[in-house]
Amino acid sequence: MSNQPKVYRCKTMRSLVNRLRDDFKSGGKDFILLFAYNGTGKTRLSMAFKDAGKRRKGMERDTLYFNAYTEDLFTWDNDLPGDSRRVLRFNSTSRFFDAFKELEMESRIRPYLHNYADFEFDLDYEKSEVSFSRGESTHIKVSRGEENIFIWCAFLAVAELAIDGAQAYDWVKYLYIDDPISSLDDNNAIAVACDLARLLRRGMDRVKTVVSSHHGLFFNVMHNELRKQQTKTYFMHKAKDGEGHTLRATSDTPFFHHVAMLSELQMASQTGALYTHHFNMLRSILEKTATFFGYKDFSDCLGTTDEGLHARALNLLSHGKYSLYEPREMVGDNKVLFKEILDDFLGRYAFDLPALDPQTATPQQP
Repeated sequence: MSNQPKVYRCKTMRSLVNRLRDDFKSGGKDFILLFAYNGTGKTRLSMAFKDAGKRRKGMERDTLYFNAYTEDLFTWDNDLPGDSRRVLRFNSTSRFFDAFKELEMESRIRPYLHNYADFEFDLDYEKSEVSFSRGESTHIKVSRGEENIFIWCAFLAVAELAIDGAQAYDWVKYLYIDDPISSLDDNNAIAVACDLARLLRRGMDRVKTVVSSHHGLFFNVMHNELRKQQTKTYFMHKAKDGEGHTLRATSDTPFFHHVAMLSELQMASQTGALYTHHFNMLRSILEKTATFFGYKDFSDCLGTTDEGLHARALNLLSHGKYSLYEPREMVGDNKVLFKEILDDFLGRYAFDLPALDPQTATPQQP
């Protein structure tokens, strides 16, 4: 019997959601961890997962989620005329804020916030706004990272209420958390992962949780923190024919995103589906490898044959602002050059690359 983890082919977003929900219901899992690159569909999946709860007979909703939509509930009023009274407004019509005033959310948010930040805040429920202060300075504009961490702490406070069975949030059966650590440095990413895992473990008998991320460090810390629980870990990848997604179970081995990137590059090289942004991805992997081995430059990871040419090519071709959302196919000569560099690198370093080919996947019904 093969020891290779299963790869599931999900042609629709609904079948992908069904796969995850089945892991909780029939698979007995408490947590699902998903690693996926930006642009793969993590936010759409979180909303589809939420919507699936509403479709079920007799249920209005069952999922409390954190994603880009949660962050969009907050918008800045920078007081352009007076340039002095800057506040972060929140959309109080959202049911996310249903019990904020009654449950005195300031006292619940503040302990979380003090773990990561040195500023204070005040909630004005009548005006639906938050003001920030630091020392003697009031109504200050905080950085994007500080804004994100405040919103994240507000979510944690609500999640804690759901986990504790508060009446206002007793409808929550699932948490779906997508990329909570944007704009955070590595130290805060580790702290956020550890604190989140501690909270989730406390509530796993009441609430099941999906966490999706493109951040390799955050993902691996979450994996290590939850590995003793019933946790399913996947790598989510767009199907190469453009129809749906694949889910590759990563077994009980921590999944490192640079290995997944190498698998994607190898598959793209083999099929010829190479795009300009693949040079950026390859250079990033070479730089990480050079750092790991203590080399001064990524070119030290290249072989002696055409080393200068390959290094110059990567320097030149990885500096363009190539978008993952508007991919441009490489010209023929660059495809040949890319394959030479990648094959040389993989020949020097024996990575155990996961199979991401959707043709080997177990199909899931819509």
